[in-house]
Amino acid sequence: MIRSVSLLMILLLSACSTVPTRARHDLIGLPRAELIACAGVPDNRELLPDGEVLEWRQDAQVEGPLNIKTPFSLELDIGGRGTCHLVARLQAGQVAQIEYTGPSATLTGPYAACRPLVLACERRITHK
Repeated sequence: MIRSVSLLMILLLSACSTVPTRARHDLIGLPRAELIACAGVPDNRELLPDGEVLEWRQDAQVEGPLNIKTPFSLELDIGGRGTCHLVARLQAGQVAQIEYTGPSATLTGPYAACRPLVLACERRITHK
């Protein structure tokens, strides 16, 4: 019983960090309008001679899943915290590259803080 619960927890935690990793590949070729429809209006935009770069910022600290609070204001946070900036390079009106920046490492993986930025886009692509 404990073994199966542990396995289930590992699978759930790993799912949090695989969404941004999958999105790095799945979003390639997505038209600009669809990217904005699922990711929202970007926080920054930079025009380049061969296209543009769009950036979304998740600056609110995303906490890891293991946060223990006890009486007398004692707190233990083993999960870590992170932020994320999603950077999309577009060429000819389509996504050519996806990168993540920022201290986004939590217990659930290196890109777990990026999950909220790409989750709607990833769901849209996988349900087509």
